[in-house]
Amino acid sequence: MTTFADLGLSPKILKALEKTTIKDPTPIQVQAIPHVMKGRDLMGLAQTGTGKTAAFGLPLLHRILDIGHPPAPRTVRALILAPTRELVTQISDNLTIFTKGTPVKVFTVVGGASLNRQAMALARGADVLVATPGRLIDLLERGDVSLQATGYLVLDEADHMLDMGFIHALRKIAKHIPVKRQTLLFSATMPKDIEEIAATYLRDPVKVQVAPPGKPVERIVQGVHFIPNGDKAKLLEEYLKKHPGEQALVFGRTKHGSEKLSKLLAQWGFKVGSIHGNKSQNQRDRTLTEFRNGELDVLVATDVAARGIDIPGVRHVYNYDLPNVPENYVHRIGRTARAGAEGNAVAFCAPAEMGELQAIEKVMKKPIPVIGGAPWAADIVAAAPKPGQNRGQRPGGGRPGQKPQGRPQGKPQGQRPEHQSQAPKPQPKQGAKPARPMGGGGSPTRSGNAGKPRQQGQGGRRG
Repeated sequence: MTTFADLGLSPKILKALEKTTIKDPTPIQVQAIPHVMKGRDLMGLAQTGTGKTAAFGLPLLHRILDIGHPPAPRTVRALILAPTRELVTQISDNLTIFTKGTPVKVFTVVGGASLNRQAMALARGADVLVATPGRLIDLLERGDVSLQATGYLVLDEADHMLDMGFIHALRKIAKHIPVKRQTLLFSATMPKDIEEIAATYLRDPVKVQVAPPGKPVERIVQGVHFIPNGDKAKLLEEYLKKHPGEQALVFGRTKHGSEKLSKLLAQWGFKVGSIHGNKSQNQRDRTLTEFRNGELDVLVATDVAARGIDIPGVRHVYNYDLPNVPENYVHRIGRTARAGAEGNAVAFCAPAEMGELQAIEKVMKKPIPVIGGAPWAADIVAAAPKPGQNRGQRPGGGRPGQKPQGRPQGKPQGQRPEHQSQAPKPQPKQGAKPARPMGGGGSPTRSGNAGKPRQQGQGGRRG
């Protein structure tokens, strides 16, 4: 069996690895590390939980240690871009462990934290900078950091960066980095857009792959339960009560819906927390720490956490809402069965989500076993609200087909809430001057974004 010593890593890095739980290299590490150490550009395709961080991190640290002197002020030697704050933190934490006992300095910059503090830290220079694209652009525009001396660029979870709309931010950042550099791209899936990015930013790359794109970890026991939207919360309660004391991760589609579900589970007596785009970075970090330490049994999250949680204790993943992007299903369920453990993943499928389920099964190239209910008939699916419309989902329950009471859970994209769109417009009194519309008419919008629906996690300045 290949060992880390066989891969030619620095004795200092090998000594740091001895103090971790990492004993033998994973397949992606065995394949990638030798190529990275030779200076080759590389495209790595591997599912979550396979050790991608060490696959690019260890050889980069090895090459940086060979330089032998500290970086210049405000410069960065190696840049690692990741789509979410959680993933940035996870990568940074791992690299910090790998560099213990070495002079290598690892810094992070993410949105939601103090921009001035990050600028002050970068003033001393960084060997490795792990960043979300939006915050890095903020620092570049202020002149707080320079990438002119950056010889290494890593794009981690590149497919998720595309999903979140970071392609324009990536183009901006790439202009600041020398053309003569080593570029590494890692992705769990290989859509056409990733191939185009690889052709643009990588030079004669080596391609390594340890599992077909979209293929989930074999140790995960999957199942789908067909259930009306209004009954999902009670079904989730039943599943959680079947496994007391075992940690579970629940994925919702929207920030508002996830927070509402979290509060409902707390009312029912579960030790639960939530992370989503409406939470500050400190709140998200605190909740993840509590979940990691076992103080919480349930974590409700949006896709912002799908690729940033590496907690071996997670035994169950519940897709309370099926993801709109089918590849995200693979990343969600990849939060369990980590570090050689086993895990379970249950998907809840309402009539309006049959299209999402079929897209997921197409990506995985096999059906998900049915463990509850029966696939919805075509007439029921046709009568259900289509994706993007208000589906009337109420975490508190309700009879199937019952109209939701009160305020709708969220605004459908590009539409007004249902109770506004159906309300008759008041007619002006005869002889009265027509009211002047605010902001030029319609809903107020941000400059430059008129008419563009803003989705969670999208845009180069998020993260």
